[in-house]
Amino acid sequence: MRSASPFGTPGVRRTARPTVGAARVGAVFSHNGSGGHFCTASIVDSPGDSVILTAAHCVHGGKGGHESTDLVFVPGYRDGEAPYGQWPIRHVVVDRRWARDSDPDYDVAFADVATVHGRHVGDVFGGNHLGYDRGYRLPVQITGYPDATEQPITCGNDTTRFSAGQLRIACTGFPGGTSGSPWVTDLNRETHTGTVIGVIGGYQAGGATPDVSYSPYFGAGVLDLYRTAVRDER
Repeated sequence: MRSASPFGTPGVRRTARPTVGAARVGAVFSHNGSGGHFCTASIVDSPGDSVILTAAHCVHGGKGGHESTDLVFVPGYRDGEAPYGQWPIRHVVVDRRWARDSDPDYDVAFADVATVHGRHVGDVFGGNHLGYDRGYRLPVQITGYPDATEQPITCGNDTTRFSAGQLRIACTGFPGGTSGSPWVTDLNRETHTGTVIGVIGGYQAGGATPDVSYSPYFGAGVLDLYRTAVRDER
């Protein structure tokens, strides 16, 4: 296994530092931020600077369910504060195979985020590049928001193949609330940007234990989903 040492001790989580770069990752709340945060999302590069990425099960009920409404993305959330504001989620895009069958291989969602004070979220923070068909073994950094804490955590390790449609990673202490956390490779330590090749989700909604997480494999289907989200940008 290749070393993931640029991300700290492989497989061991730590508290993420409060940087503007880290604010590309945020917590997802319901009811205009008045409820508790329950998932994680991140900003993705897009022409309209308004697309975020998360797990489909965070924003759509899957088979027999529907798109969640009245959600907000809070980038850089920490200690009960929203230092960069609350960004309403306007529209969600999920694969029809998730909406129809809750297929874990398609537990990925993109969302269009409204402007705040006339600015797009990507204008303020930038975003990670979307990667696809990058293979099953890559060093990644994962940052997310456990629903029982008020600070983001981060961990780095190498991904492995779980199945043709799923990646797996060993990172300690990623419980509920971290669904949707981005898996970022090719991380630039100065700009804090990289290429996102997964999200916590998929098999067992991202994993039945907090120490092993899963992601749908990002292939052509995820690229098509992203293109749909870009067309829907306002």
